[in-house]
Amino acid sequence: MKKKIIYEIKGLYRDSFRITGFEFGKGKKSLCIVGSMRGNEVQQLYCCSQLVKKFKQLEEEGRIATGVKILIIPCCNPYSMNIQKRFWTIDNTDINRMFPGYSLGETTQRIADGIFSKIKDYNYGIQFTSFYMPGEFMPHVRLMDEGYSDVTTATKFGLPYVVKRSVRPYDTATLNYNWQVWNTKAYSLYTSTTSRIDKKSAGQAVLSILRFCNNLGFVKYHESGEHISKIISDKELVSVRTAKSGIFEPLVKVGDRLDEGTPLAEIINAYDGSVMETLYAPVKGTLFFMYSDPITYAETAVIKIIP
Repeated sequence: MKKKIIYEIKGLYRDSFRITGFEFGKGKKSLCIVGSMRGNEVQQLYCCSQLVKKFKQLEEEGRIATGVKILIIPCCNPYSMNIQKRFWTIDNTDINRMFPGYSLGETTQRIADGIFSKIKDYNYGIQFTSFYMPGEFMPHVRLMDEGYSDVTTATKFGLPYVVKRSVRPYDTATLNYNWQVWNTKAYSLYTSTTSRIDKKSAGQAVLSILRFCNNLGFVKYHESGEHISKIISDKELVSVRTAKSGIFEPLVKVGDRLDEGTPLAEIINAYDGSVMETLYAPVKGTLFFMYSDPITYAETAVIKIIP
């Protein structure tokens, strides 16, 4: 294992801003794994820390293939992580909306450029990322349906679901999109949580990457628990929206099998405790995403179902 500084900004009044990477193996730039880019992505940081520990063990045991180089960057925003602020501490900008970056631009543009210049030439890229809305997902892998990545490779993670998502205008400034512009096959990995550690889903994510590496011949690692992935489009997901604002009280859990008409959640009046609204499953399917904040607003897609 080789620990190296990927990018650094000298600090005037505090410690310097440093992005640290861990390199395993020697040879062709085969795989890069990127963890938390936002200050509340604790689960994503934890997953990468477990991968660093595992790849260190694999390297010591001689189980990383010859001519393969793997880079893991656990955290790209340690300043925001230190104070648990989701975006950049000074101007509230999102580093993952600044790629491929600009070396003479604003701070977050420079950070994005510093990261991307070091990782753009890897054959495969995996990013532990989070949803724009607080909530819990079933662990899955996502890819853009118009990108360089392919569904066949995505199934090598062995997770229950592969989600193909449509490219939106803001995607052009994300790491995943720009990786693919530079011919890297890029995948986003979603675990159950973001701002808290869930060891079960973190373990699933770590095993899925080891399985992916084994299937591509990067490492020698065998384990049970692989799924035959179901491939779905984000357009197939059925959203359930609120009509009222209030306290959000779930009645089911992520992963539950639902029948049409199953009660999903209640919206409670914050002042008198009365039930203002009950949400019901519009279709039969599997609960894929559940909103996690205790307070919700009207017209919010708090639940997503795989029909």
